[in-house]
Amino acid sequence: MREVVCEKEDIHPGKMRSATLGKIPIVVCRTKDGEFYAFANRCLHQGAPLSEGILCGDTKRTDIHGNYEYIKDGEILRCPWHALEYDIKNDGVMLAEPDKKLRSFQVAIEDDQVVVYK
Repeated sequence: MREVVCEKEDIHPGKMRSATLGKIPIVVCRTKDGEFYAFANRCLHQGAPLSEGILCGDTKRTDIHGNYEYIKDGEILRCPWHALEYDIKNDGVMLAEPDKKLRSFQVAIEDDQVVVYK
């Protein structure tokens, strides 16, 4: 199955949009470095539409007590209902439970169009 979602420039870096792949609701994300990723548009927790969430980053502790480093800017998909987070560059793995991940789909750019494959 193949679906043209939009033109490449319709999704700006650090943004996302909802679409469908056949009857499957999906969310297509574009990282700040311009890469595209597609996932089922439902949070694993309670089914929230992830396309209504945000792309953000994560924090990592440093060697200095109380200091954190902001990492993965625009690579973390945060659920709009309960703030569960998924690493879109790591196959949609849930940060809180790394053994769980979103259903992912292949994305290609063809003639400046974003195309998602099942």
